[in-house]
Amino acid sequence: MRGRRRVFVPAQGSARVAPGASVRSRALAAGALAGLLLAGCGGGSRQDVHEKSATYQVEVVGASFPASQSVARPAEMNLAVRNTGSATVPNLAVTVDSFNYSSNYPQLAANKRPIWAIEQGPGAIAKPSVETQEVSVPGGATTVYLNTWALGPLTPGSTRTFTWRVVPVKPGAHTVTYTVAAGLAGKARAQLTPGGAVTGRFNVDIAAAPPQTHVDPKTGRVLAGTAYPAAGAP
Repeated sequence: MRGRRRVFVPAQGSARVAPGASVRSRALAAGALAGLLLAGCGGGSRQDVHEKSATYQVEVVGASFPASQSVARPAEMNLAVRNTGSATVPNLAVTVDSFNYSSNYPQLAANKRPIWAIEQGPGAIAKPSVETQEVSVPGGATTVYLNTWALGPLTPGSTRTFTWRVVPVKPGAHTVTYTVAAGLAGKARAQLTPGGAVTGRFNVDIAAAPPQTHVDPKTGRVLAGTAYPAAGAP
């Protein structure tokens, strides 16, 4: 599973040694501190140590994302993935590319700019909500990868649906691609029953302005077109 990693910085600390400690005690404390720093910098065990090297059979049984959208009008993208094999998928994950684009405009804090603003990602929202929930997009399936979501194990014959609620912010023709995996470390691989990667794409055209609509005062329904004519108007 490949994606853009979130970056975490380990907290800094120091080993406290009593003023009268022996040279050996000071050396042991220094060694312990060095070990902690090494672990914080990636010197610990591999993240994929518990992920089994295996291939799992899955297929996308449902995929939807409106081909015609407009700026500021919410849209929903859905991917339903089924386990067609005989073994439980350890951690069903989906990486989505092209929710963002790269900009070369000077002096940007980050060159990744949104095509779609993600209002809610896959997975349940924490209840009660976490006070710092706004720091990340709501949805319990987030991972350390910015563009990858995981919904956990998937038993044989079961289906799980990933849902993204998004708002288009950049008009134009865009292509969204996705890849399904069986884990996050790359050792647990997902493939179609005939063989091959589990991938797909959506071609979407985003209009620069939302279509004109109005609310029918008699029914409360939202209808296309300009405002409902006043009573008695021709």
